[in-house]
Amino acid sequence: MDQSMNYSCPGLMCVFQSYASTGLAQRSLFNLQIYGVLGLFWTLNWVLALGQCVLAGAFASFYWAFHKPRDIPTFPLSSAFIRTLRYHTGSLAFGALILTIVQIARIILEYIDHKLRGAQNPMARCIMCCFKCCLWCLEKFIKFLNRNAYIMIAIYGKNFCVSAKNAFMLLMRNIVRVIVLDKVTDLLLFFGKLLVVGGVGVLSFFFFSGRIQGLGKDFESPHLNYYWLPIMTSILGAYVIASGFFSVFSMCVDTLFLCFLEDLERNDGSLDRPYYMSKGLLKILGKKNQAPPGDKKRKK
Repeated sequence: MDQSMNYSCPGLMCVFQSYASTGLAQRSLFNLQIYGVLGLFWTLNWVLALGQCVLAGAFASFYWAFHKPRDIPTFPLSSAFIRTLRYHTGSLAFGALILTIVQIARIILEYIDHKLRGAQNPMARCIMCCFKCCLWCLEKFIKFLNRNAYIMIAIYGKNFCVSAKNAFMLLMRNIVRVIVLDKVTDLLLFFGKLLVVGGVGVLSFFFFSGRIQGLGKDFESPHLNYYWLPIMTSILGAYVIASGFFSVFSMCVDTLFLCFLEDLERNDGSLDRPYYMSKGLLKILGKKNQAPPGDKKRKK
């Protein structure tokens, strides 16, 4: 609304009329939003896949070291990270893309369901719930398959499709062991998270409520009018941190389990194909490696 500096037209003013809606950027705005959401999900899934493959490579290098700890690499995590970035970036991106497409489909279904809520059509709601349930199950299955495919990629270095097929067939041949280990692992990890979160919650309650005496001025709890908010914040932070740490343990269990199954199927304990598992595990399974002739003479 300022006066114009154009002295030839002293009454000239700038009046807002409307936003342009016919330009190239305006016509492509919806497509750009879809591209941004797709890129966001794809990037997040690729970063998660990178972390899983790196951890799998580090844990697999421990298992497949025949003479432990002599044959274990000096920096297994760094070596697995460099190897994954150099050779397996495309495989991780392909697996992340498959998961991203399913997640985008779920988002589209949620949007359609939100639009159809006003219609109150029982048949449409039933069909939508069925589609949502199927896509949820498909997403869980793809996450499970991708996780094991990344482990096989870290072990053998093959592409995503071959690794996913080999991992799936290996798990199907040992389905009983998979179910038992999965349930036991989930139960132990749940109790671990519960112990960490419960311990932090109890300590936070006693600390912020001022019931811990003799801590000194540096550790003295402040006088709070409402101490439940910092307690809940501490519990939430403890849960997030515990979930991050226990996800590493979960990846370790899955990697060592696949390596164990591969070891059982590929090797028989002979001199040409010895077992790579630890001596304690060999004793539990009732198996043993054949010693070379020189070792037998030395034992005698």
